[in-house]
Amino acid sequence: MRRIIINTLNKIGYTDIVEAGNGREGIDRVSEGPVDLVITDWNMPEMNGIEFIRALRTMDGKDKLPVLMVTTNAAKDDIVEALRAGVNNYVVKPFTPETIKEKIDAVLAH
Repeated sequence: MRRIIINTLNKIGYTDIVEAGNGREGIDRVSEGPVDLVITDWNMPEMNGIEFIRALRTMDGKDKLPVLMVTTNAAKDDIVEALRAGVNNYVVKPFTPETIKEKIDAVLAH
């Protein structure tokens, strides 16, 4: 799935991408350098997306970092939980490049 997201991002013009294999690596990557946007999945090894977002939001200066969640979890309760954890927008798989671009543009506009 990570490869699909990266290929989609490349197609819509985003080429400066840092990736992580799981939530713990994601926290490390965000702390290593400047990041303009985080795209995360709900289902990840070692730390799920909700745990990742909660950890991210406790990091110095990361409380306003835009976060987009891409997942198969489309239930209303799941979306509400993600938003409460600190997600700025939500994309349900499967998605089109146009859909992910719209969501990214919306997140970065705020």
